[in-house]
Amino acid sequence: MTKTKKPEFRPNEFVVYPAHGVGKIISIEEQEIAGLHLELFVISFEKDKMTLRVPTHKATEIGMRQLSSPDIVTKALDTLKGKARVKRAMWSRRAQEYEQKINSGDLLSIAEVVRDLYRTDDQREQSYSERQLYEAALERLTREVAAVSGVDEAGAQKKVDDVLLSRAA
Repeated sequence: MTKTKKPEFRPNEFVVYPAHGVGKIISIEEQEIAGLHLELFVISFEKDKMTLRVPTHKATEIGMRQLSSPDIVTKALDTLKGKARVKRAMWSRRAQEYEQKINSGDLLSIAEVVRDLYRTDDQREQSYSERQLYEAALERLTREVAAVSGVDEAGAQKKVDDVLLSRAA
């Protein structure tokens, strides 16, 4: 297999894989799969105890990307300050849209999901599926904020919580 372009990702670099969030490229290796020699990124998602191998020539095509810039993180945190926008569509349709936003890997879309599903203590309780989507979006958001800001996940979680609580005040 010919290499059409040099991969823009390097080992020991954090990347965002749309369906799984922030992972770290631990190596680039060659493997023979079905008679083809492929160059693969080996990505570790430590918290999920998962390793993923992605063909280097398909990485950008499937949406793998560099971490967001600090400007994008700031915009995402500003998004959290906004008023929740909940459509009047049926829950199943909204849940599907939220799921798509989370799996898009786009930090601003993920922040919109967190904003829309966030509940304060005095608001009605979330359904199980709402809480699952909220927690998935919140985890993706905090992991990327942590990786970009250079803080641990607890520090990033506090940063996000502070923004959400300031909105409620």
